[in-house]
Amino acid sequence: MTFGSEWKFSQVFGEQNPHEDVQDCDIISAMEFDKNGDNLAVGDQAGRVMIFERQAGKEDLFECSSRSDSGQFNLPQKQHPEFEYKTEFQSHEPEFDYLKSVEIEEKINKIRWCTKLDRSLFLLTANDRTIKLWKIKEQKVKKVKQMDINSSVTSENSLLADRSYMSGQSESSHVNGYSLEWTNKINGTSSSHLADITNVDYTRSRKVYANAHDFNINSISNNSDGETFLSGDDLRINLWNLEVRDQCFNIIDMKPKDMEDLTEVITSAEFHPFHCNLLAYSSSRGFIRLVDMRMSALCDHNVKILQDGRSHGSKTFFSEIIASISDMKYAMDGRHILSRDYMTLKLWDTHMESSPVATYKIHEHLRPKLPKLYTNDAIFDKFDCCLNGNELQFATGSYSNHLRVFSFGTGNENGITLEVKKEAIRKPTSQTTSRPRRSSLSNLARGFYRQGQDLNSENEISCNLKSKLLHMAWHPTHNLIACSSGSSLFMYHA
Repeated sequence: MTFGSEWKFSQVFGEQNPHEDVQDCDIISAMEFDKNGDNLAVGDQAGRVMIFERQAGKEDLFECSSRSDSGQFNLPQKQHPEFEYKTEFQSHEPEFDYLKSVEIEEKINKIRWCTKLDRSLFLLTANDRTIKLWKIKEQKVKKVKQMDINSSVTSENSLLADRSYMSGQSESSHVNGYSLEWTNKINGTSSSHLADITNVDYTRSRKVYANAHDFNINSISNNSDGETFLSGDDLRINLWNLEVRDQCFNIIDMKPKDMEDLTEVITSAEFHPFHCNLLAYSSSRGFIRLVDMRMSALCDHNVKILQDGRSHGSKTFFSEIIASISDMKYAMDGRHILSRDYMTLKLWDTHMESSPVATYKIHEHLRPKLPKLYTNDAIFDKFDCCLNGNELQFATGSYSNHLRVFSFGTGNENGITLEVKKEAIRKPTSQTTSRPRRSSLSNLARGFYRQGQDLNSENEISCNLKSKLLHMAWHPTHNLIACSSGSSLFMYHA
């Protein structure tokens, strides 16, 4: 796909009417494609997880060739995948920590797919404190369906059935696991119950990984070895084995002896895509640290620190807040890392520690409005970022439901801006809602103690702060982006 390709609307799930109020519990809070792109998992603030699967017959399809007026055949084009609802389940319930007098929300913070085994799907889901491993298996189930036989039926089979089953016998006959039952012989009319085989998805919690985090979990990441995963909160990163639910190893601990000395917190963590000993984690100061677990049991020494040396300009009250990295993703090549902070999207080369190789401005037009954004808490919004599987193309969200798509090496620093709606309106080059308050250490470390104020300040801020694109995922094999606006799931393809 060339970067100038047109992005088009594909699908929407949970579409809302223009003036319909969105319930907080229905707001989407996490999403993730599996490795092959055949399934998409979506979590919401009510602790539910919905699974969408690729429609049958959409895999590797090509549109039919057509003959043009000149008599030549047009080349077939690969069709983008489409998805359909598969199943959903309740992953987490609200809890209360009586020891710390803290209410634990059921909101899904992160979702990660695990390796598929025996035609069963496995995925990890996390709320603020607990991680769960779920198994989703499709099973064939026999459902009983009733069939009426009219008295006008005089076939040999009907007569044989009358002689065999209507002489006072009310028991079912079982042949090869199927049941056939005749009842209610009235005036020559019979009704039968036959087994109809259908596919039903069963979900089951395989493991619960709890009591390992004192602060809100912000990251989970599967290792390439297929056996371990990490979980990170504001101050610690733990290493787990998928088969061991009651034991983990603390590999990174940033908690100081005196909490007054706290200067930064962990905001995101992720394993290298194919080196099982390497991981990266980002901080509220805008740093990305690369760690090799072979060096020591406690990875308190970094192999590299990626930091933007060009950002050491004049410091303001908001400098540290807007420098905080909200999301970070490894590219599939294992060499590049994409990070998102409040103002920019940055592409890093792990061989270059001093500065990113590309910086894309997302909210530069809001820089003069930072005091107002701080007052209404919009400055603490956390936007996701995502990359495609084969090329260095990436996307992130903004306010007014704007989707920003960029490509490295094209010379176009402004990228493509789309307003997320069915029409997929392409915007000229340009571009937040107050999220519910949460007891997160990353907020406390920045002095976040205020109640948010009204966001309806359109006369002062040129974008709609109530409509924001926070969560998104890029299909691993196609140019298809899934993104959420409130409780609606949108998909766009190119």
